[in-house]
This record gives sequence, structure tokens and C-alpha cells, in this order.
Amino acid sequence: MIKIDEAVIVEGKYDKIKLSGFIDGLIITTDGFRVFKNKEKQSLIRRLAETRGILILTDSDSAGFVIRNFLKGTVPPEKIRHAYIPDISGKEKRKDKPSKEGKLGVEGISEEILRKAISDSGVKCTYTGNNKRIERSVTKTDLYFYGLTGGNNSSERRNLLKKELGLPEHMTTNSILDVINCLMTAGEFEEVCDRLFGKEEKGEG
Repeated sequence: MIKIDEAVIVEGKYDKIKLSGFIDGLIITTDGFRVFKNKEKQSLIRRLAETRGILILTDSDSAGFVIRNFLKGTVPPEKIRHAYIPDISGKEKRKDKPSKEGKLGVEGISEEILRKAISDSGVKCTYTGNNKRIERSVTKTDLYFYGLTGGNNSSERRNLLKKELGLPEHMTTNSILDVINCLMTAGEFEEVCDRLFGKEEKGEG
């Protein structure tokens, strides 16, 4: 596994799935061109850039560069690293036909080439034998403990937490967990939840 401090920005869910196989870190999708109108996703990316820095890894076709250039215009340049994949002709296995430009996207590129692209970007990579963090991470058990999952009021509690942390309204629970572990320690998460929900309310949501 490669541990990367920066948040990795990719285009779609299949890119994220591919990278999740060997990257220990936060991976955010732009959902293709949807990021252009998604102010909440833009805000999240800017916040991650400010706190951790971002690594942009988009496809090598023209659409990938349009997305990359858009992100470059929304985040200070010193907060961005760029990883570029080479132009390789081909078709992803899940697709019936090649893309318009006939190039493989991130999901179709070999892990070896992706590792080199990431290494060449200049981000600090730590290689580990597994994806366990040295410091304790916030877990789904922690979310349940604070009534953020598994309770009648869990949705309302998650919305309150997202508002407090400035996260997009429509983020999934798994995405919330990923971002929390990028933005704060487990202790800081507990302090936020104790303030929002009160220590006596743990597990009652």
C-alpha cells in the first residue's frame, strides 16, 4: 500500500475503486463534469487543499484536462500536485467500446504505471504492508457510538455534523468517515461530537 497525505482527486467511481486497491488515503471523485456546478464539492476540495493539499489524477484525454484545469482555477497552485498518466490506446474491460479518443483512463491503466505517476508527482509516499494507520482512526463504531448511524435520529445528527464541518449535504456515511479521518484526529472528532450532542447523549440517536 502507498500512504499519501494529500487527498487524491479523480474523475469517477471506477478510478476510485482502482486506486483504493493500493492507496491508503482519501480519494475524492469529481463525478466527471458535475463538479463544475457542484459548489459543495468544490468547497470540499478547496478545504482539503488548504488542510492537506490535493493530488489531481485525471484521464489523459481532453475531458480529463478540462477537469484538471478547472480544479487548478479553484485551488491555490501551491496546494496542488499533479500526476499524469501516459497516452495508452485501449478499452477498459467494463466498456463495450473505447472512449471517444481511444485512450485508457485511470481505471484502465496498470498499477505499476499509476504508482510511477504518483511517485513522479512529488507527493510524499510511505509504503506499508497494509492499510492500517499508525494513529487511531475514527471508525464506524465511533459513528454508532455518537448516534450518527443505526438510530432514528442518525440522519439528522449526520446533517448537523456535516454542517459543523462544512461538508457537502449529500455525502455518504463512508465518505464522511473518510473525510473526518483526513481532517482531524479521533480525539478532535470526539470533542466535536461531545459539543454537538452532549456526552450524556452518546448512543441514544
